[in-house]
Amino acid sequence: MDEPGQKLKRTRERLGLKYRDVEEFSLQIADRRKNSEFNIAISRLSDIENRNVVPSVFKLYSLCAIYRLDIAEVLRWYGVDAGLLAADSAQIAPAKSHLLSMGREPLGLVQSGQVQVPLSLDPGLDLRQTTFLSRFIQSWGMLPLMLVSGLDLKNHRYAFVGSDDYFMYPLLQPGSLLLIDESRRKIAAGGWTCEADRPLYFLEHRDGWLCAWCSLSGETLVAIPHPASTASPAIFAYPSGVEIIGQVSGVANRFDPALRPHTRS
Repeated sequence: MDEPGQKLKRTRERLGLKYRDVEEFSLQIADRRKNSEFNIAISRLSDIENRNVVPSVFKLYSLCAIYRLDIAEVLRWYGVDAGLLAADSAQIAPAKSHLLSMGREPLGLVQSGQVQVPLSLDPGLDLRQTTFLSRFIQSWGMLPLMLVSGLDLKNHRYAFVGSDDYFMYPLLQPGSLLLIDESRRKIAAGGWTCEADRPLYFLEHRDGWLCAWCSLSGETLVAIPHPASTASPAIFAYPSGVEIIGQVSGVANRFDPALRPHTRS
């Protein structure tokens, strides 16, 4: 595999540029930017090409501008794939709440990656009922979406918590969108310390779908509601009466006061 410096050298040679040309062009950029760091001296360019010295971010910018190269592509030559930035960031959890700024500004070809998203749903979909949304998607389209980089989308499906479904309220708000991991279908018997850690499962039964905590004993599966919901547990014969679609791995909650249940007397 060619070293990054050799790729830059071949690009320069294809453009018919000499070392002196690159130095002069970089000086023009440095003057426009009022920053001498953009300047690339002949000796430094020789080191970048022949000794694989990694250029600074300023000099890399100048080289990309002079050679008409996409800066994201050149970063990949040096082993830095900016398209994975959000995926790597997702593995790190700072203690303080914060905004996400990644993806707000395009970076060359970074946002050329695409992901399939639903474009249209079955018009017969009843949003009052909890639904396995993936089965009601009529067409899909491609959307550049940097933040889903790194997700294993082939093992995930979408579900929708119906506007009349308060089974897991207030942990799950009616109208929430769920990400379902189909590779995780085994009911956990323990390992959590609080209700927020307890796995949620998405179930399909004869009358529809349900999202709940679950307990499995022999051939009996109990769907357990949130205590604050006042709903009763649902008991199913397993596996004949219910199917475990998968474990909930992501939730987009709605916080709409109009969706809150009326106070019970």
